[in-house]
Amino acid sequence: MAIHLRKSYRFALRSALLISFITTLVLLGLSWYFEYVNIFFLGVFAALSFASSFIILQLRIEKFIYRRIKKIYDDVALLESTNLSSGPITTDMKTLTAEIEKFAQDKKIEIDTLNIREAYRKDFLGNISHELKTPLFTVQGYILTLLDGALEDKNVRRKYLLRANKGVERLIYIVKDLDMITKLEVGDLNLELVDFDIIELIENVFELLEMKAAKNKIALTFDMEYRYPILVHADRDKIQQVLTNLLVNSIKYGQENGTTEVSVENLIKNKVIVRVTDNGEGIAQRHIPRLFERFYRVDQSGSRSEGGSGLGLSIVKHIIEAHNEKIYVESAEGVGSEFSFTLEKAHPQNNPQVDSA
Repeated sequence: MAIHLRKSYRFALRSALLISFITTLVLLGLSWYFEYVNIFFLGVFAALSFASSFIILQLRIEKFIYRRIKKIYDDVALLESTNLSSGPITTDMKTLTAEIEKFAQDKKIEIDTLNIREAYRKDFLGNISHELKTPLFTVQGYILTLLDGALEDKNVRRKYLLRANKGVERLIYIVKDLDMITKLEVGDLNLELVDFDIIELIENVFELLEMKAAKNKIALTFDMEYRYPILVHADRDKIQQVLTNLLVNSIKYGQENGTTEVSVENLIKNKVIVRVTDNGEGIAQRHIPRLFERFYRVDQSGSRSEGGSGLGLSIVKHIIEAHNEKIYVESAEGVGSEFSFTLEKAHPQNNPQVDSA
């Protein structure tokens, strides 16, 4: 470790002046008492007294402080700090104080970050445990019932096997969603960017979810009649998954006889924004910052009447960010929610009607 003593002479200077003044004053008193006063001798004595006092004090104090400060640096080095221990050792109090304060602030930030990560880790493990154990216990329950004697009844056997299969399908669904998020996070999911009509894609998703929406008495609709195609440049399959996840969430938490409305609007010259708006139960503001976390639940009770992997919104966020686009959410309890995301328009020569959006 490099050693550099940034010297501060103020304390030693003042102490040496005080010592030399007192000793000279004492010597003057003695000379006066013995009636032998030599000004030249007193001056030399004062100068020598000051110089020797200053040198001794400076060296001793510096050594004293250095030993203790070095211990601080060594203790800090045990914490593997690069902010304090990697630099030269200083005995200057002002510099040292500034370094220690900065070190303490950095450590506080590190501790706060670790606490946040630990809370997130516990929350994540609790959520994934809940998501996995429900279908696992369901499958196990049906299999144990069959093994306990229900296997001999053909009707019961078929019914229980079908229900166990649904539990396995949900497990597969969760694992697939987790695999997709992992690939998105590490950048391992290659996007196939093409030009396609976003209006046609939305209509296709409406058709896919028509029965589910009808069962929940939710109307899927556009905000207006789109007479011309609106071409965007993105991964068609991934954007279909984004729209599907958003619409499924809207159907799940929508009000009976409610409406989910989709609109496509110009945002800036080369962007459109797709909005999915409903008049459902809405989301409390305290949940919105964490809404896109994996397995995060708005319903903290842990009960869930609707199925799903609990990863839908997290997948939506990762897909949109993989396109280098933005996703937004606005919601009010009892009023409804709006999820919106941006997409790049297709090149103008391939999209002559884009301004009609």
